[in-house]
Amino acid sequence: MTGSHWPGMVLALLAGFGTPASAQERPPPAVELRENYPNPFFPVTTIPFVLNPDLCDGGQQPLVSLKIYNVLVQMVAVPILLNSNGERVDGLRLRCGAHEAYWDGRVMNGTRELTPGIYYAQLTVEGVRYTLKMIARR
Repeated sequence: MTGSHWPGMVLALLAGFGTPASAQERPPPAVELRENYPNPFFPVTTIPFVLNPDLCDGGQQPLVSLKIYNVLVQMVAVPILLNSNGERVDGLRLRCGAHEAYWDGRVMNGTRELTPGIYYAQLTVEGVRYTLKMIARR
């Protein structure tokens, strides 16, 4: 290698040309809170989430809750787990895999629909929280 190539090679290494760390394999996330659909929605929406197999080592079933909050951080609803007997996603032990929760747009007492605005779905799995922003629009 000649001396004229050496400075360029050092600069390339310092600038990060080489194998980027992001190209290395990363393990899949333990939980994926996916985009609700439709979004924007009114009045109903479905919230998909995935519990990856690493959470279920040894046959364990993680403790899962899903709650909906308004912009004032007031809990307004607990969605229903689809393909269940109408169970609310609140302190459930779930098997690993893909799940969907359904929110009919009714607030806690079930008597009135939500108002248009921004809402947050907060999924808690074994004490770790994942948050998703949702928009309710007529």
